[in-house]
Order: sequence, then C-alpha cells, then structure tokens
Amino acid sequence: MAFTRNRVWLASGAGAAVLAASVTAAAWDGASGGHEAGAVSATSAAGFRHPGVLVGRQQLDTMRARVKAGKQPWKKAYDAMVASRYADLKRSPKPRANVECGSSSNPNHGCTDERDDAMAAYTDALAYTVNRDQRYAAKAVQLMDAWAKVLKEHTNSNAPLQSAWAANDWARAAEIIRYSPYGAKWTGRKRFASFLRTVYLPVVNKDRPTTNGNWELIMTDATLSIAVHTDDRAAYDTAVARWRRRLPEYVYLKKDGALPKTPAGISGKAATIKYWQGQGTFVDGLAQETCRDFGHTGWALDAAVHVAETARLQGLDLYKEAQPRLTKAMEFHARYDLGEKAPSWLCKGTLKTGLGPVLEVGYNAYHHRLGVSLPKTGALVTAKRPAGPSYFLGWETLTHADAP
Repeated sequence: MAFTRNRVWLASGAGAAVLAASVTAAAWDGASGGHEAGAVSATSAAGFRHPGVLVGRQQLDTMRARVKAGKQPWKKAYDAMVASRYADLKRSPKPRANVECGSSSNPNHGCTDERDDAMAAYTDALAYTVNRDQRYAAKAVQLMDAWAKVLKEHTNSNAPLQSAWAANDWARAAEIIRYSPYGAKWTGRKRFASFLRTVYLPVVNKDRPTTNGNWELIMTDATLSIAVHTDDRAAYDTAVARWRRRLPEYVYLKKDGALPKTPAGISGKAATIKYWQGQGTFVDGLAQETCRDFGHTGWALDAAVHVAETARLQGLDLYKEAQPRLTKAMEFHARYDLGEKAPSWLCKGTLKTGLGPVLEVGYNAYHHRLGVSLPKTGALVTAKRPAGPSYFLGWETLTHADAP
C-alpha cells in the first residue's frame, strides 16, 4: 500500500540549513516496480530530486524488478557485477591522507586504491539495491566512511582527473545508500557529504580549457554529481554552463564552420589542428580526441552523457539540445569500433579503436526514450553487453539498458 508523508532532515548542501522533503514510499510488490518500504524519494529545498545522481528511483526499482524476475540482459549484468572483485565483501578499504597521481598514474600513491574503493562502494550500493542484503550496504558505508575520515588532498599532475574519477563513483554510491532503506543507519552521511564538498569539489569544479577534452567533461560530471548529492545549486549551475561550453568544443558539427569551436587558449588554424591531434579534415561527429584513441574519446562521450542523464533526473533536458552532437559522435565512432576501415583522410588512415563500455546510457536516452535511429551504436552496445567498469563508470547495462 502506497503512502506519502513529509519529513524534515538537516541538509548536506553548502549554505542550506534545512532539507524539506516530500517522501513517497510503498511496500515492495515484486515485478510491478513499486518501492520497497524504507526506500525514499525526496525533493530538497534547493529543488533537487533524490536519488538523482545518474540513476533515479524509477530506474533503481525497475532494475531490481528485472533482475529478480530473471530478465535479460539485466540478470546477466547483475551476476557479472556481483562476481567481480568490486563486490567482494572481504574488501578492506585502503585510504590515505594524500593521494599522489602523476601522468598515467605514475607515481601511483593510492590512485588505484582510491578508484577501486570508490567503484566498489558504487558496486555494493547497486548490489544492495537488488538483493537487499545489508552486508553490501554496510560494505559501501565502510568504504565511504574510511576515506572520508582520512583523505585530505590529491597532488601531482593527474590530481584533477583522479579526483573526478573517484568523486563520480563516491557520489553515486552515497546517493543510492542515502535514499535506501539502509540510509537511516548511515550515521556518517553528513560527514561524507562534507568530504565531497571540501576534498573533491574545489579540485573538479575548475576550468581546464587546454587539456584534452575528456578531462573537463569527466570533471564536469563529477561536479554535477557532487552538486546534486550535496544540494549545491551554485555548483550545479556552474557544471551545466561548463558542459554547454565544452561539448561543442569537443564534438564537431558542420554548422560550427570550417574549423571546430575551440576553448580559451587555443586559437588559429594551426593551433586548432594540433589540438585536434593533427586532424585537418572535420566531419560531423568527429571528436577532439578521435585521432588520439577511442578509449579517451569514449570516456569523454560517456561523461557528457552522464551530465545529461543526471540533469534529466533533475528536470533539465540537456539531451535535446545536445542531440545532433552526441548522436553523430556515437554513430561515427561506433562505425569504426565495429570494424569499418578508416579512410585515408581520417587520422592518416589509422585508428586506435576500443571505445569501452560507454554507449549504453546514451543509446538508451536517444534510441529507447526519444526514438532516434542509431543502428551502429545499437549493434556495438548489444555486442558489448553486459557493460563492465572503466575507471569512473560501471555496470551501465544493469542500470540503463532500456531504462524508463
């Protein structure tokens, strides 16, 4: 039986004293998709909907119902997730006060440990959502609390990107657990929100205009994720504005002119071609890092889609305004990832393909929700299912395949 009630919580957002929420909960009724008792949906005084970082209540409920009913590809995706090392209930957190990461994580002083523990927390939060085994929720909380008590800073050249990789998964995990039946047991939730605001947000909420575009897009994803979890409207607005600027600087469309749009610090034809990895011919869907490799390009495209997905959950339709760029980019890169030979004008005829598990969320948004034909993207998504983890993203077949 469904019921609605009002609650007041202390807000975790900067500058907010009270979070007034209208909470709807219902007894779990199997495959119908109703909420389990104790799971909550809330709208904060700042106007944010919770849970609302990459996945919302309807998506989480549908995911759980599909897995419990044995439906594919969700059951296979769930089984792969809980069999992974990230779902190991014997995992011990490895926090440190200073995570030092140079280029390509060299030196690697806590870089892999931080990313792995953050991914594990998100994995455990998703596992708990499905199986309601409180050991997974407790493990997610253990990992989050351990790092929140110890980590003070990120240093060396990769600090902004490392911070963004980890913060994305931390924020997703915290958002799911906070608004789950286990949320009331998490006594450290306000400390963790403060940890995201003080350790991560100042690092990721900055412009990085002359770096390769995957940096700023992943950092923008992290900024938006933290902003929603902590009810920080100013950070949210900054992230949306950065996304609106950066995406046209990363993916080219013919309407942009003879040359791509360029970020501050890059001007003139020679500098633009150099920034675009030596590529001098521009076509719809080409990305700034296409001729570098598809791995970094895939990260950037998925980070851009993550921002649109979280914004959608908050009532802002970024998908519509980005539709030509994102769909052209997805189809362009999927074509070559499926094996089509590169023409001589594209990256001198040689491509480093391998997009990774990055197209599931965008394919669901554009093809299943909006009805856009994306045949190459669909073929690649299907071939790669179930999508696994990659630094700051994971298990997106489970969370977003045909998601409502």
